[in-house]
This record gives sequence, C-alpha cells and structure tokens, in this order.
Amino acid sequence: MAKRQGEHSKLGDVLKDFIRSNRLEKGLDKVSVKDAWHSVLGDAISKYTTDVKLDRDTLYVQLSSSVLREELSYGREKIIRLLNAELEKDLIKKLILR
Repeated sequence: MAKRQGEHSKLGDVLKDFIRSNRLEKGLDKVSVKDAWHSVLGDAISKYTTDVKLDRDTLYVQLSSSVLREELSYGREKIIRLLNAELEKDLIKKLILR
C-alpha cells in the first residue's frame, strides 16, 4: 500500500503518481498519439486513416489513399512537430506513412 504524503492531495497529482509508479506512461502515450493524430489532422484526413500505431519513437500511420499518403509525406517534419506540440512532449522522432 502506498504511503500517505499528507492529509490532502490533489486528484491530478495522485493520478500522476499512480501512473508513474505503475509504469503506465507508455500505454497511455499510445492512446494519446491516436487522439492527437485525429485532432491535429482533422476529420478529412481521419476518414482515410485506418491505423495509428506508436512503436518506441516511431509513429506508423496506415492510410487508405495513396494520393493522401504522398501529399502528407512532403510535410512529415511539420506533422511530427505539430503532434509533439499537441502531446506536450517530444515523443515522436520518425513518421512512417503506409
């Protein structure tokens, strides 16, 4: 059982401690990346996105449109910057569009 840090603690702080102590950050990052992809790139691109997967520092995105894949490949660096800004951490280093 965890130690009490004081009489009163903020719920957000307690949850952050729980996530850190149980090593749940990587799993939550994988879910956060999917949400960030859809919010940053919008509904038009989300329609053609079939899968978003984070493996270490590489984001794999499966697209159903080859034309869209080619267009997005020109802006890889900008997409990585926008996603990392949305996630508020430098999580993605490489983007692979399939």
